[in-house]
This record gives sequence, structure tokens and C-alpha cells, in this order.
Amino acid sequence: LLFKEFSSSASTTAVGTVTSRGTRNGNAVVEKDLLNHEDLAGDRGMIDDIFDETYREKEGPKPPLRYVWRNIILMSLLHLGALFALTLIPSAKIQTLAWAVLCFLVSALGITAGSHRLWSHRSYKATLPLRIFLTIANSMAFQNDIYEWVRDHRVHHKFSETDADPHNAMRGFFFSHIGWLLVRKHPDVIEKGQKLDLSDIKADKVVMFQRRYYKPSVVLLCFTLPAVVPWYFWDESIVISFFIPAILRYTLGLNATWLVNSAAHMFGNRPYDQNINPRENPLVSLGALGEGFHNYHHTFPYDYSTSEFGWRFNLTTAFIDLMCLLGLASDRKKVSKEVILARKMRTGDGSHKSG
Repeated sequence: LLFKEFSSSASTTAVGTVTSRGTRNGNAVVEKDLLNHEDLAGDRGMIDDIFDETYREKEGPKPPLRYVWRNIILMSLLHLGALFALTLIPSAKIQTLAWAVLCFLVSALGITAGSHRLWSHRSYKATLPLRIFLTIANSMAFQNDIYEWVRDHRVHHKFSETDADPHNAMRGFFFSHIGWLLVRKHPDVIEKGQKLDLSDIKADKVVMFQRRYYKPSVVLLCFTLPAVVPWYFWDESIVISFFIPAILRYTLGLNATWLVNSAAHMFGNRPYDQNINPRENPLVSLGALGEGFHNYHHTFPYDYSTSEFGWRFNLTTAFIDLMCLLGLASDRKKVSKEVILARKMRTGDGSHKSG
């Protein structure tokens, strides 16, 4: 069976061959409809975000947990600081609260439109000015530099819900939410990450510049700039300026992203592929600017919208569309309605029939 698998607003199309084959992950055997990997790559030139059905977890006992006490202490202090910041909200000026919201949105786009949809999945193309903006926004988000974020995310897709998945949701909500950052990575995560082809990321001078100067960029953009602006421009107290636009905003941004790894892998329906763990979770999409349509995203990782519903609960899609309108982005990859419907009928859980 041949059909057009995805289309782009710039009239880019690709044809994929569907095959049905059994895959084994641990003791579970599932039937998956797979597309030829070369066709799935399209003009993205990469397939490392497509599930690798040949991976097998190693037999025998799992390696012992090795705690990263520095991260445990820092994350604890960060969340305590965020709780303290909540008590300061009634005393903050309206301009400070608005600034904190703006910083949240900008930093979130650095993850969703930047390290995720642009660099991890190459689901659209961005001009140099847009790439620079998204890199600045990404440093404001402080969730590892773009190179490392992309590496971990491609491993997550390629080996989803296995020992090679950095935030394997089969290890529980806490682990997939924050716990994976508090312990050493499973050896398979490191091994598989080292084998990925990241030549496209290494070739992006903007990304590698950020990687080279990542620590000072985080100090400046994640903490200093958000705190200084309210204090300098409208005479907000330095305590409120630091704890609300910097600490609280940063903590909320982290948890919004983490919920995609945890809640969106556990709670919701699976209208596109009931054989995989990721779910459709509109509440996560609200907080993560459109990243909660996760069953769709893991089924069609190359779709720039990560959803079939356009702008619905998806501010990131609206942003990318605006950038295309302004000539700063192009070549958005989008799955056709016919392919989406066919996939729902073949592998979905039937929930699409009730809306």
C-alpha cells in the first residue's frame, strides 16, 4: 500500500510503504504499522527519532541506582524557592507578574519550537535570526544545552519506554518526571546516545556556539535578566524580582516540560496507536504550549505541529505559523488527514470516534 505520508506547506511530500510486523519489548508483543525508515526521513535527512524495534533490553538484574546528590540538593532548593515565591505574588507589581509570564512563554518556546520541534525532529526549517532567537530562549529555559537536549530526546523516541530511554515511564511517574535527573543514567542510555548521528546538530554553528558558552548564557538569561528588569525599570524589590520572574518562572517551566515525560505517558487516551505508552493529554498541552498531544507525536514525530488540531491548545504551532508568515521559517512537515484517519483505524484505541 502506497500513500503520501506527510506534506509540507511548501509542497514537500514523501511516499511511505506501510508494513505490519510484530515487535517485542520485554515480554510484550505488539503489532505495529511501520513505514519505511528512508521514506519517513523525507527531506529531514534523519531517522533517529523513529522507534527502533530491534532493541532488546539486557537480561539479568538492573544496575543499581547511583544518586546524583548535587542535583538532589539543587532541585530541592529550587522547589523550596519556588514555594517561597508563591507567597510573594500578592506583594508583586502587576508589571512584574506580566514580565514573569512573558519570560515563561519565551523560555518555553526555546524548548518547544526550538530544541524539540526544530532541532530534535527537524519538522520545519528556520532562518538564522529565528535560530538565534530560539537559542537565546533556550538558554533562558535552562534545560541543558540544545545539543544535549536533542541527543537525549532522540534517544527517548528511538528507544521509548525501555532501559535506553532517559526518562523511561515504565519506571514510574516520579522517575519519568524528575527522578531521572537525580540518578546516573542507565548504561544503555549512554551507549545508545553515543551512537546517534548528530552531525546535523554539530553543523549548526548557532547550536555549537551556545554549547560552548552555555553556563554564562544561563546565568545571564535564565536568572540575571529576568531579575534585573523589574528591579531596574519599575523599581520592584530585588527579592520579588529574583524569586518570581527567575526562580518561580524557571521551576514552572521545568515542571511543564517534565509533565510531557510523565503525565503525558500515563494519563489520557491513545487514538492513534494503542500499542505505545504516550497519551493525548490536553491539560499538559496547556502548560507545555502544545506538547501534550503525545500519542500523536510518538506516532508521527516528524509533524511540526505535534497534533492534528492546529492551534488548539498549541501556542507553539501558532508561533511557528507566524514565523512562516514573516518569512523566518519554512518547510513545515504535516501529516495528511487521510494518513491520520487510516492510522486511527488500524492501531488506535477507538476513542477518536467519540471525539
